[in-house]
Amino acid sequence: MPDSITEVLMELSRRLLAAIDRQDWPHYAALCDPSLTAFEPEASGHLIEGMGFHRFYFDMESNGRTVQSNIASPHVRVCNDTAVVSYVRLVQSVQADGDPVTASFDETRVWQRQNGEWKHVHFHRSPA
Repeated sequence: MPDSITEVLMELSRRLLAAIDRQDWPHYAALCDPSLTAFEPEASGHLIEGMGFHRFYFDMESNGRTVQSNIASPHVRVCNDTAVVSYVRLVQSVQADGDPVTASFDETRVWQRQNGEWKHVHFHRSPA
């Protein structure tokens, strides 16, 4: 069990990415506040509010594709009941022809402690 707030937030961030990689909506939704906001490439510069936009991607066929995310160069800043976790996300996958590929993204995840539990409330993701 993690023993510092930084370790807890890093573990939550890893669990969040694992849920995304597995397209595990129940686990992802449990980690997020329903009012989650985001800026991400798929939204073409628009602020996304709520979970519906994200749900679409979880419901897509994975076609048996294996995906794995790794966190590189993490930084955690805790400000009372809010925390910012920033890192480079390395996403490994296998293309249809069997060739491996790695994509990288700069990500910032904002967590808020709500009723004693950390919830993911905002993120910003852009290509590295």
